[in-house]
Amino acid sequence: MHCGMCLPTCPTYAETGRERNSPRGRIALMRAVADRELNVTTSFAEEMSYCLGCLACTTACPAGVDYTTLLETARAHVESSGITATPKRTFVRWFTMGWLFKKPRLLRLAGRLLWLYQVTGFQRAFRKLRLTSLLPKRIRELEPSTPKIQRHFSDTLIPEITLARGEKRYRVALLTGCVQDLVFSDVNHATAQVLAENGCEVVTPRTQFCCGSLHAHNGDQENAHILARRQIDTIDPERFDAIISNAAGCGSHLKHYDRLLAEDPRYAARAKAWSLKVRDVSEWLIEIGFRKPHAGTGATAPHIVTYHEACHLCHGQKISKQPREILRAISNVELRECAESTWCCGSAGIYNITQPSTSAWLQMRKLGHLKATGATLVTTANPGCHLQIENGLRATGDTQIEVVHPVVLLAKAYRTEIARR
Repeated sequence: MHCGMCLPTCPTYAETGRERNSPRGRIALMRAVADRELNVTTSFAEEMSYCLGCLACTTACPAGVDYTTLLETARAHVESSGITATPKRTFVRWFTMGWLFKKPRLLRLAGRLLWLYQVTGFQRAFRKLRLTSLLPKRIRELEPSTPKIQRHFSDTLIPEITLARGEKRYRVALLTGCVQDLVFSDVNHATAQVLAENGCEVVTPRTQFCCGSLHAHNGDQENAHILARRQIDTIDPERFDAIISNAAGCGSHLKHYDRLLAEDPRYAARAKAWSLKVRDVSEWLIEIGFRKPHAGTGATAPHIVTYHEACHLCHGQKISKQPREILRAISNVELRECAESTWCCGSAGIYNITQPSTSAWLQMRKLGHLKATGATLVTTANPGCHLQIENGLRATGDTQIEVVHPVVLLAKAYRTEIARR
Protein backbone atom coordinates (compact mmCIF):
# COMPACT_ATOMS: atom_id res chain seq x y z
CA MET A 1 0.00 0.00 0.00
CA HIS A 2 1.24 3.48 -0.84
CA CYS A 3 -1.68 5.85 -0.23
CA GLY A 4 -0.42 7.08 3.16
CA MET A 5 -3.85 7.56 4.74
CA CYS A 6 -2.46 5.84 7.83
CA LEU A 7 0.24 8.45 8.37
CA PRO A 8 -1.80 11.14 10.22
CA THR A 9 -3.19 8.49 12.59
CA CYS A 10 0.17 7.00 13.61
CA PRO A 11 1.52 8.34 16.94
CA THR A 12 5.14 7.40 16.24
CA TYR A 13 5.05 9.08 12.83
CA ALA A 14 3.53 12.16 14.48
CA GLU A 15 6.40 12.19 16.94
CA THR A 16 9.29 11.82 14.47
CA GLY A 17 7.93 12.62 11.00
CA ARG A 18 10.09 9.82 9.60
CA GLU A 19 8.68 7.44 7.00
CA ARG A 20 10.28 4.40 8.60
CA ASN A 21 8.34 5.15 11.81
CA SER A 22 4.99 4.93 9.99
CA PRO A 23 2.83 1.88 9.18
CA ARG A 24 3.61 2.32 5.48
CA GLY A 25 7.31 2.45 6.21
CA ARG A 26 7.22 -0.59 8.47
CA ILE A 27 5.27 -2.61 5.92
CA ALA A 28 7.91 -1.72 3.32
CA LEU A 29 10.59 -3.02 5.68
CA MET A 30 8.63 -6.21 6.34
CA ARG A 31 8.17 -6.74 2.60
CA ALA A 32 11.89 -6.28 2.01
CA VAL A 33 12.67 -8.92 4.66
CA ALA A 34 10.03 -11.29 3.25
CA ASP A 35 11.48 -10.86 -0.24
CA ARG A 36 15.00 -11.39 1.14
CA GLU A 37 16.08 -7.98 -0.02
CA LEU A 38 16.85 -7.06 3.60
CA ASN A 39 18.26 -9.12 6.42
CA VAL A 40 16.77 -9.10 9.91
CA THR A 41 18.99 -6.56 11.63
CA THR A 42 19.03 -4.84 15.01
CA SER A 43 17.65 -1.75 13.27
CA PHE A 44 14.71 -3.75 11.88
CA ALA A 45 14.05 -5.26 15.31
CA GLU A 46 14.09 -1.84 16.96
CA GLU A 47 11.62 -0.48 14.42
CA MET A 48 9.18 -3.34 15.06
CA SER A 49 9.53 -2.70 18.78
CA TYR A 50 9.03 1.05 18.35
CA CYS A 51 5.58 0.45 16.86
CA LEU A 52 2.86 0.79 19.52
CA GLY A 53 0.65 -1.80 17.88
CA CYS A 54 -2.25 0.58 18.54
CA LEU A 55 -3.89 -0.41 15.22
CA ALA A 56 -5.08 3.11 14.42
CA CYS A 57 -3.69 2.47 10.95
CA THR A 58 -6.14 -0.42 10.44
CA THR A 59 -9.06 1.92 11.06
CA ALA A 60 -7.67 4.45 8.58
CA CYS A 61 -6.71 1.93 5.89
CA PRO A 62 -9.21 1.92 2.97
CA ALA A 63 -7.91 -1.44 1.74
CA GLY A 64 -8.25 -3.32 5.03
CA VAL A 65 -4.59 -4.28 5.35
CA ASP A 66 -4.24 -6.76 8.23
CA TYR A 67 -1.49 -4.90 10.07
CA THR A 68 -2.08 -6.92 13.26
CA THR A 69 -0.94 -10.16 11.66
CA LEU A 70 1.93 -8.44 9.84
CA LEU A 71 3.30 -6.91 13.03
CA GLU A 72 2.94 -10.05 15.14
CA THR A 73 4.58 -12.13 12.40
CA ALA A 74 7.45 -9.65 12.06
CA ARG A 75 8.06 -9.62 15.80
CA ALA A 76 8.00 -13.41 15.92
CA HIS A 77 10.52 -13.46 13.05
CA VAL A 78 12.78 -11.09 15.00
CA GLU A 79 12.65 -13.36 18.04
CA SER A 80 13.37 -16.51 16.04
CA SER A 81 16.36 -14.82 14.41
CA GLY A 82 17.98 -14.23 17.81
CA ILE A 83 19.21 -10.80 16.68
CA THR A 84 18.13 -9.13 19.94
CA ALA A 85 19.02 -11.97 22.30
CA THR A 86 21.15 -11.20 25.34
CA PRO A 87 21.43 -13.26 28.55
CA LYS A 88 19.45 -10.64 30.49
CA ARG A 89 16.70 -10.25 27.90
CA THR A 90 16.39 -14.00 27.41
CA PHE A 91 16.03 -14.54 31.15
CA VAL A 92 13.41 -11.78 31.56
CA ARG A 93 11.30 -13.15 28.71
CA TRP A 94 11.55 -16.70 30.05
CA PHE A 95 10.71 -15.65 33.62
CA THR A 96 7.70 -13.51 32.67
CA MET A 97 6.16 -14.88 29.48
CA GLY A 98 7.57 -18.39 29.61
CA TRP A 99 6.94 -19.11 33.29
CA LEU A 100 5.09 -16.57 35.45
CA PHE A 101 2.25 -15.75 33.05
CA LYS A 102 1.78 -19.41 32.11
CA LYS A 103 1.11 -20.49 35.70
CA PRO A 104 -1.95 -18.73 37.17
CA ARG A 105 -1.40 -19.98 40.72
CA LEU A 106 2.19 -18.77 40.68
CA LEU A 107 1.08 -15.39 39.31
CA ARG A 108 -1.49 -15.12 42.09
CA LEU A 109 1.16 -16.00 44.66
CA ALA A 110 3.36 -13.20 43.31
CA GLY A 111 0.34 -10.90 43.48
CA ARG A 112 -0.38 -11.88 47.07
CA LEU A 113 3.21 -11.21 48.11
CA LEU A 114 3.09 -7.80 46.44
CA TRP A 115 -0.23 -7.07 48.20
CA LEU A 116 1.36 -7.89 51.57
CA TYR A 117 4.31 -5.66 50.72
CA GLN A 118 1.88 -2.82 50.03
CA VAL A 119 -0.63 -3.19 52.90
CA THR A 120 1.93 -3.84 55.66
CA GLY A 121 3.58 -0.48 55.02
CA PHE A 122 6.84 -1.88 53.68
CA GLN A 123 6.35 -0.18 50.33
CA ARG A 124 5.67 3.18 51.99
CA ALA A 125 8.71 2.80 54.26
CA PHE A 126 10.87 1.65 51.34
CA ARG A 127 10.02 4.82 49.47
CA LYS A 128 10.20 7.15 52.46
CA LEU A 129 13.69 5.93 53.36
CA ARG A 130 14.68 6.39 49.69
CA LEU A 131 15.79 2.78 49.46
CA THR A 132 14.56 2.81 45.87
CA SER A 133 17.88 4.49 45.05
CA LEU A 134 19.52 1.10 45.63
CA LEU A 135 17.54 -0.48 42.80
CA PRO A 136 18.89 -0.78 39.25
CA LYS A 137 18.14 2.37 37.22
CA ARG A 138 15.37 0.93 35.04
CA ILE A 139 13.57 -0.75 37.95
CA ARG A 140 13.93 2.46 39.99
CA GLU A 141 12.21 4.38 37.21
CA LEU A 142 9.37 1.87 37.02
CA GLU A 143 8.82 1.46 40.77
CA PRO A 144 6.38 4.42 41.17
CA SER A 145 4.12 2.76 38.59
CA THR A 146 3.72 -0.44 40.61
CA PRO A 147 -0.02 -1.26 40.47
CA LYS A 148 -2.04 -1.59 43.65
CA ILE A 149 -2.99 -5.22 44.15
CA GLN A 150 -6.55 -6.00 45.25
CA ARG A 151 -7.14 -7.67 48.59
CA HIS A 152 -9.54 -10.18 47.03
CA PHE A 153 -9.05 -11.81 43.66
CA SER A 154 -11.90 -12.71 41.32
CA ASP A 155 -12.53 -16.24 42.64
CA THR A 156 -13.21 -14.81 46.09
CA LEU A 157 -15.54 -12.07 44.87
CA ILE A 158 -17.43 -14.00 42.19
CA PRO A 159 -19.08 -17.42 42.67
CA GLU A 160 -18.47 -20.03 40.02
CA ILE A 161 -22.08 -19.64 38.92
CA THR A 162 -23.87 -16.29 39.30
CA LEU A 163 -27.60 -16.75 38.78
CA ALA A 164 -29.50 -14.37 36.55
CA ARG A 165 -31.72 -11.87 38.35
CA GLY A 166 -35.23 -12.46 37.10
CA GLU A 167 -35.72 -14.49 33.95
CA LYS A 168 -32.66 -16.31 32.65
CA ARG A 169 -32.16 -15.42 28.99
CA TYR A 170 -28.53 -16.31 28.37
CA ARG A 171 -25.68 -18.40 29.72
CA VAL A 172 -22.28 -16.74 29.43
CA ALA A 173 -18.70 -17.41 30.54
CA LEU A 174 -16.75 -14.59 32.18
CA LEU A 175 -13.02 -14.24 31.55
CA THR A 176 -11.18 -12.85 34.58
CA GLY A 177 -7.76 -12.36 32.97
CA CYS A 178 -4.38 -12.29 34.69
CA VAL A 179 -3.43 -8.67 35.48
CA GLN A 180 -7.15 -7.89 35.51
CA ASP A 181 -7.64 -10.55 38.20
CA LEU A 182 -4.89 -9.16 40.46
CA VAL A 183 -5.39 -5.43 39.99
CA PHE A 184 -8.99 -5.00 38.82
CA SER A 185 -10.94 -7.88 40.35
CA ASP A 186 -13.54 -5.24 41.27
CA VAL A 187 -14.15 -4.70 37.55
CA ASN A 188 -14.68 -8.45 37.10
CA HIS A 189 -17.11 -8.44 40.03
CA ALA A 190 -19.02 -5.50 38.56
CA THR A 191 -19.14 -7.26 35.20
CA ALA A 192 -20.70 -10.37 36.72
CA GLN A 193 -23.28 -8.24 38.55
CA VAL A 194 -24.24 -6.28 35.45
CA LEU A 195 -24.59 -9.43 33.35
CA ALA A 196 -26.78 -11.05 36.01
CA GLU A 197 -28.98 -7.95 36.11
CA ASN A 198 -29.54 -8.41 32.39
CA GLY A 199 -30.76 -11.98 32.44
CA CYS A 200 -27.43 -13.78 32.14
CA GLU A 201 -26.37 -16.81 34.13
CA VAL A 202 -22.65 -16.14 34.52
CA VAL A 203 -20.16 -19.00 34.74
CA THR A 204 -16.75 -17.90 36.04
CA PRO A 205 -14.24 -20.79 35.85
CA ARG A 206 -11.77 -20.92 38.71
CA THR A 207 -8.09 -19.97 38.30
CA GLN A 208 -8.11 -19.09 34.63
CA PHE A 209 -5.08 -18.93 32.37
CA CYS A 210 -3.60 -15.86 30.69
CA CYS A 211 -5.17 -15.41 27.24
CA GLY A 212 -1.77 -15.14 25.55
CA SER A 213 -2.15 -11.61 24.19
CA LEU A 214 1.06 -10.53 25.94
CA HIS A 215 2.89 -13.34 24.17
CA ALA A 216 1.38 -12.86 20.71
CA HIS A 217 1.98 -9.10 20.74
CA ASN A 218 5.63 -9.65 21.68
CA GLY A 219 6.64 -12.33 19.21
CA ASP A 220 6.22 -15.42 21.42
CA GLN A 221 3.95 -17.38 19.11
CA GLU A 222 4.70 -20.76 20.68
CA ASN A 223 3.38 -19.80 24.10
CA ALA A 224 0.51 -17.85 22.54
CA HIS A 225 -0.62 -21.10 20.91
CA ILE A 226 -0.25 -23.06 24.16
CA LEU A 227 -2.30 -20.57 26.15
CA ALA A 228 -5.02 -20.36 23.49
CA ARG A 229 -5.44 -24.13 23.64
CA ARG A 230 -5.62 -24.03 27.43
CA GLN A 231 -8.34 -21.38 27.31
CA ILE A 232 -10.42 -23.44 24.90
CA ASP A 233 -9.96 -26.54 27.04
CA THR A 234 -11.10 -24.58 30.11
CA ILE A 235 -14.13 -22.93 28.48
CA ASP A 236 -16.01 -24.94 25.87
CA PRO A 237 -17.55 -22.34 23.53
CA GLU A 238 -20.40 -24.68 22.59
CA ARG A 239 -21.78 -24.50 26.15
CA PHE A 240 -22.29 -20.71 26.16
CA ASP A 241 -24.18 -18.02 24.32
CA ALA A 242 -21.19 -15.71 24.71
CA ILE A 243 -17.71 -15.55 26.23
CA ILE A 244 -17.33 -12.18 27.92
CA SER A 245 -14.14 -10.10 28.15
CA ASN A 246 -13.89 -6.71 29.85
CA ALA A 247 -10.26 -5.96 28.89
CA ALA A 248 -9.78 -4.45 25.43
CA GLY A 249 -6.32 -5.86 24.71
CA CYS A 250 -7.30 -9.35 25.78
CA GLY A 251 -10.61 -9.24 23.92
CA SER A 252 -8.97 -8.23 20.66
CA HIS A 253 -6.59 -11.17 20.87
CA LEU A 254 -9.26 -13.63 22.05
CA LYS A 255 -11.35 -12.88 18.97
CA HIS A 256 -8.46 -14.03 16.78
CA TYR A 257 -8.00 -17.53 18.20
CA ASP A 258 -9.44 -18.81 14.90
CA ARG A 259 -6.57 -17.20 13.01
CA LEU A 260 -3.99 -18.19 15.61
CA LEU A 261 -4.92 -21.90 15.58
CA ALA A 262 -6.04 -22.17 11.96
CA GLU A 263 -3.31 -24.71 11.18
CA ASP A 264 -3.95 -26.83 14.29
CA PRO A 265 -5.99 -29.90 13.21
CA ARG A 266 -7.21 -30.58 16.77
CA TYR A 267 -8.21 -27.03 17.69
CA ALA A 268 -9.00 -25.16 14.44
CA ALA A 269 -12.75 -25.85 14.49
CA ARG A 270 -13.07 -25.19 18.22
CA ALA A 271 -11.03 -22.00 17.89
CA LYS A 272 -13.38 -20.79 15.16
CA ALA A 273 -16.38 -21.48 17.41
CA TRP A 274 -14.60 -19.70 20.26
CA SER A 275 -13.89 -16.55 18.23
CA LEU A 276 -17.53 -16.35 17.18
CA LYS A 277 -18.63 -16.34 20.83
CA VAL A 278 -16.21 -13.77 22.30
CA ARG A 279 -17.78 -10.41 23.13
CA ASP A 280 -16.59 -7.34 24.94
CA VAL A 281 -18.98 -6.69 27.83
CA SER A 282 -20.19 -3.38 26.35
CA GLU A 283 -20.70 -5.02 22.96
CA TRP A 284 -22.74 -7.82 24.52
CA LEU A 285 -24.89 -5.50 26.64
CA ILE A 286 -25.89 -3.45 23.61
CA GLU A 287 -26.42 -6.60 21.56
CA ILE A 288 -28.92 -8.04 24.07
CA GLY A 289 -30.59 -4.70 24.83
CA PHE A 290 -29.40 -4.00 28.37
CA ARG A 291 -31.77 -2.57 30.94
CA LYS A 292 -31.22 1.10 31.67
CA PRO A 293 -31.12 1.94 35.40
CA HIS A 294 -34.12 3.86 36.69
CA ALA A 295 -33.77 7.65 36.76
CA GLY A 296 -31.98 8.91 39.85
CA THR A 297 -29.97 5.74 40.47
CA GLY A 298 -26.79 7.25 39.06
CA ALA A 299 -26.63 9.90 41.76
CA THR A 300 -23.50 8.46 43.31
CA ALA A 301 -21.59 8.82 40.03
CA PRO A 302 -19.67 12.02 39.25
CA HIS A 303 -21.60 14.47 37.11
CA ILE A 304 -18.92 15.09 34.47
CA VAL A 305 -17.42 12.02 32.81
CA THR A 306 -15.11 11.60 29.84
CA TYR A 307 -14.19 8.46 27.93
CA HIS A 308 -10.78 7.33 26.68
CA GLU A 309 -11.03 4.74 23.92
CA ALA A 310 -8.65 1.84 24.43
CA CYS A 311 -6.86 1.16 21.13
CA HIS A 312 -7.71 -2.53 21.01
CA LEU A 313 -11.36 -1.77 21.64
CA CYS A 314 -11.95 0.98 19.08
CA HIS A 315 -9.33 -0.06 16.48
CA GLY A 316 -8.84 -3.74 17.26
CA GLN A 317 -12.51 -4.64 17.85
CA LYS A 318 -14.24 -1.65 16.17
CA ILE A 319 -16.22 -0.99 19.36
CA SER A 320 -16.70 2.70 20.01
CA LYS A 321 -20.38 3.62 20.38
CA GLN A 322 -21.33 0.88 22.84
CA PRO A 323 -19.44 2.09 25.95
CA ARG A 324 -20.81 5.59 25.34
CA GLU A 325 -24.36 4.25 25.15
CA ILE A 326 -23.86 2.60 28.53
CA LEU A 327 -22.52 5.79 30.08
CA ARG A 328 -25.34 7.90 28.67
CA ALA A 329 -27.88 5.45 30.11
CA ILE A 330 -26.82 6.35 33.67
CA SER A 331 -28.72 9.34 35.00
CA ASN A 332 -26.86 12.34 36.42
CA VAL A 333 -23.85 11.56 34.24
CA GLU A 334 -22.80 14.15 31.69
CA LEU A 335 -20.50 12.61 29.09
CA ARG A 336 -17.99 15.05 27.64
CA GLU A 337 -15.89 13.99 24.69
CA CYS A 338 -12.15 14.56 24.85
CA ALA A 339 -10.00 15.45 21.86
CA GLU A 340 -8.08 12.58 20.24
CA SER A 341 -10.10 10.07 22.24
CA THR A 342 -8.96 7.27 19.89
CA TRP A 343 -5.25 8.10 20.21
CA CYS A 344 -3.05 5.76 22.20
CA CYS A 345 -2.27 6.75 25.80
CA GLY A 346 1.20 5.20 25.56
CA SER A 347 0.55 2.06 27.59
CA ALA A 348 0.27 -0.36 24.65
CA GLY A 349 0.91 -3.56 26.58
CA ILE A 350 4.48 -3.25 27.83
CA TYR A 351 5.36 -0.27 25.63
CA ASN A 352 5.73 1.98 28.69
CA ILE A 353 8.50 -0.39 29.78
CA THR A 354 10.25 -0.92 26.43
CA GLN A 355 9.82 2.63 25.04
CA PRO A 356 9.51 4.91 28.11
CA SER A 357 10.24 8.18 26.31
CA THR A 358 7.55 7.89 23.62
CA SER A 359 5.16 6.37 26.15
CA ALA A 360 5.59 9.35 28.48
CA TRP A 361 5.06 11.80 25.60
CA LEU A 362 1.78 10.12 24.67
CA GLN A 363 0.74 9.91 28.31
CA MET A 364 1.12 13.66 28.82
CA ARG A 365 -0.64 14.37 25.51
CA LYS A 366 -3.56 12.20 26.59
CA LEU A 367 -3.75 13.72 30.08
CA GLY A 368 -3.92 17.20 28.60
CA HIS A 369 -6.97 16.29 26.54
CA LEU A 370 -8.67 14.49 29.41
CA LYS A 371 -8.18 17.38 31.84
CA ALA A 372 -9.42 19.89 29.26
CA THR A 373 -12.90 18.32 29.48
CA GLY A 374 -13.23 19.31 33.13
CA ALA A 375 -14.23 15.76 33.98
CA THR A 376 -13.81 14.46 37.50
CA LEU A 377 -13.94 10.89 36.27
CA VAL A 378 -12.20 9.20 33.33
CA THR A 379 -13.65 5.95 32.02
CA THR A 380 -11.72 3.42 29.98
CA ALA A 381 -12.09 -0.29 29.22
CA ASN A 382 -8.55 -1.66 29.40
CA PRO A 383 -6.32 -2.32 32.43
CA GLY A 384 -3.17 -0.99 30.74
CA CYS A 385 -4.85 2.29 29.81
CA HIS A 386 -6.35 2.53 33.29
CA LEU A 387 -2.94 2.23 34.95
CA GLN A 388 -1.21 4.53 32.45
CA ILE A 389 -3.73 7.33 32.98
CA GLU A 390 -3.92 6.77 36.72
CA ASN A 391 -0.14 6.85 37.10
CA GLY A 392 0.05 9.99 34.98
CA LEU A 393 -2.58 11.75 37.09
CA ARG A 394 -0.78 10.78 40.28
CA ALA A 395 2.56 11.99 38.94
CA THR A 396 1.08 15.38 38.03
CA GLY A 397 -0.73 15.74 41.36
CA ASP A 398 -4.28 15.44 39.98
CA THR A 399 -5.71 13.33 42.80
CA GLN A 400 -9.29 14.59 42.31
CA ILE A 401 -9.75 12.73 39.02
CA GLU A 402 -10.71 9.06 39.28
CA VAL A 403 -10.30 6.38 36.61
CA VAL A 404 -12.90 3.59 36.29
CA HIS A 405 -14.28 1.04 33.85
CA PRO A 406 -17.70 2.01 32.37
CA VAL A 407 -19.23 -1.24 33.64
CA VAL A 408 -18.35 -0.25 37.22
CA LEU A 409 -20.55 2.83 36.94
CA LEU A 410 -23.41 0.75 35.54
CA ALA A 411 -23.06 -1.77 38.38
CA LYS A 412 -23.16 1.06 40.95
CA ALA A 413 -26.34 2.42 39.37
CA TYR A 414 -27.98 -1.02 39.54
CA ARG A 415 -26.93 -1.46 43.18
CA THR A 416 -28.36 1.96 44.10
CA GLU A 417 -31.58 1.02 42.33
CA ILE A 418 -31.85 -2.24 44.27
CA ALA A 419 -31.13 -0.53 47.60
CA ARG A 420 -33.99 1.91 47.03
CA ARG A 421 -36.60 -0.77 46.35
